[in-house]
Amino acid sequence: MPVLNKTDVYREFPVSGPLRRSIACVWVRRGNGGAVRVLPDACIDIVWRLGAGAVVAGPDTSAWLSRTRLGEITVGARFLPGAGGSALGLPLSELRDQRVALSALELPWAERLTGALDQARALELVAKAAFRLVGDGAPDRAVQAAVVRLNDPTQRVEYLANDLGLSERQLRRRFLAAVGYGPKTLQRVLRLRRFLSSSRAEVDAAPVSLAGVAFEAGYADQAHLARECRVLTGLAPSELIATNRRG
Repeated sequence: MPVLNKTDVYREFPVSGPLRRSIACVWVRRGNGGAVRVLPDACIDIVWRLGAGAVVAGPDTSAWLSRTRLGEITVGARFLPGAGGSALGLPLSELRDQRVALSALELPWAERLTGALDQARALELVAKAAFRLVGDGAPDRAVQAAVVRLNDPTQRVEYLANDLGLSERQLRRRFLAAVGYGPKTLQRVLRLRRFLSSSRAEVDAAPVSLAGVAFEAGYADQAHLARECRVLTGLAPSELIATNRRG
């Protein structure tokens, strides 16, 4: 979930049919020569850059800066929360807060995403790679059901395992494999995403009511929002909203 600089160009392309259960989108970005703040979003991506090859961007627990060259093309495919671990065939906890070369994961098609590819070819190959991975491994349905529940701001994470018919230990083990971290961290990340969505919806309001948006997103109060926003993004809520507006 990048927060873009004003001159960055970023586009997402949805997928269709059964792929929508596992893949959020494929995307392309043309860099502006600056830095892009990438926020935690509970997803993983296959990311290709010219000259750098392809990597898997693991699940993030805090924001980081991705620096681009002017006009540099980056393409990617984004897996939905809970779908990445089964697709890759390894616990996502091993990739948490990391960028790992596809070649290091010994995936059989990784060599295709090397060399001088143009944007269209790179996008095609990244998409095909993601689609093939989805075909090789179905997502954990219990974890995906948990994601749906945690998207509800009233859901109490301590009741989640019981609601799904699992022990807390079972649920945490399956989360570490499918998401990369536990249910509580996912709840915090999804709450941040709701805050960002609500603040964008009020983009024409001046100023945005932080207390109101915090309540809608599921925060206890504005102070809770401020603490979580600093930890996850490195910015105050008002700074994050202003950055989104400029983007």
